[in-house]
Amino acid sequence: QVQLVESGGGLVQPGGSLRLSCAASGSIRRIGAMAWYRQAPGKERELVAVVTSGGTIKYADSVKGRFTISRDNAKNTVYLQMNSLKPEDTAVYYCNQKVDYDGSYYYGDYWGKGTLVTISS
Repeated sequence: QVQLVESGGGLVQPGGSLRLSCAASGSIRRIGAMAWYRQAPGKERELVAVVTSGGTIKYADSVKGRFTISRDNAKNTVYLQMNSLKPEDTAVYYCNQKVDYDGSYYYGDYWGKGTLVTISS
């Protein structure tokens, strides 16, 4: 019904930048919150940033001032601009979107497959 496709991951040196994108497709009536999570090797998945449908934004303390989340509702897409990247930002980054696919105002939880971000010199 709903698919999320992430792009933009890769290998970058410390201090560099990357921009992740996540586009939703399929049966979509409305989208609520959009978020990025990450999971580093041997660690639990953690919330990186979230933007609500009303525009409220929250960041994990570890990325404040370095990462910027944004959304384009016309494209059903959420972005994560990552600057001043550090080796500890290395992880698989997952997109999450809350989607109402049938107009019922019930928002299902949808995840992308993840994109690997590696910060290394």
